[in-house]
Amino acid sequence: MTNSFTNDPKIGADTHDYDKDLATGSKANKNSKIHKRIDELLERKRLKELLDDTDDWSV
Repeated sequence: MTNSFTNDPKIGADTHDYDKDLATGSKANKNSKIHKRIDELLERKRLKELLDDTDDWSV
C-alpha cells in the first residue's frame, strides 16, 4: 500500500518556512521577556489559589 501524499508535488510546494516568521533580535528578546513575565504571573496566581484553598491557617 502506497501513500498518495508522498508522490503529490503540490504538497512539497505548499510547505511554509515558518522560521522566517519568527521574531529576531530585539523583538525576540522583548517577546521572551514578556512570555517569562506571563509565566511568572500565572505561577503566582496558581500558588495564591493553592494557599487560599487551605483551611489549616490559624491567625
